[in-house]
Amino acid sequence: MSPERQLVTQLLQQWSEGSKDALDELIPVVYEQLRKLASNCLRAERPDHTLRATALVHEAYLRLVGTDVAWESRVHFYAVSARLLRRILVDHARTRNRQKRGAGAERIALDEAILVGPDSDAGILEIDEALQRLAKYDARKSQVIELLFFGGLTYDETATALSISPATVHRELAMAKAWLHKELSGNSA
Repeated sequence: MSPERQLVTQLLQQWSEGSKDALDELIPVVYEQLRKLASNCLRAERPDHTLRATALVHEAYLRLVGTDVAWESRVHFYAVSARLLRRILVDHARTRNRQKRGAGAERIALDEAILVGPDSDAGILEIDEALQRLAKYDARKSQVIELLFFGGLTYDETATALSISPATVHRELAMAKAWLHKELSGNSA
């Protein structure tokens, strides 16, 4: 394990034990990685999106400070951060689309919504709702999608976070994408 990874894990453990100094030391160490996660999440958004990566990271920071999580590792921290970034984007999209929710929403594929999507406020809501339905059906498949697409984790990091093998991550991803494609395309048969 690299010295930086060890430092992050050590600071997370100290933070979990109540050390505010550890949090102050941790943020500069993880800030760039959180910005990369935020940039990955925002890549799918429309070009004139009002949130920027820095604002998204700052909002995530404010929410993380208030959490009481027993941090297990660096990967656990980034997995939780990815989920939090997704929640912030979904909340932002819901706020923005409050009046027109459901009116003329266009169905889009998961890969299209994540990789490109100038009109993705509606897309992110659809994906979130589909991921929630998938989580009820199979929570691990939903987590795989969340960690890989929203969290920007690698197959190995996702496998570690979920205590499964990279091969299982690949299988779960294939099945999850097929399930989501069916959901997002409106094919119920």
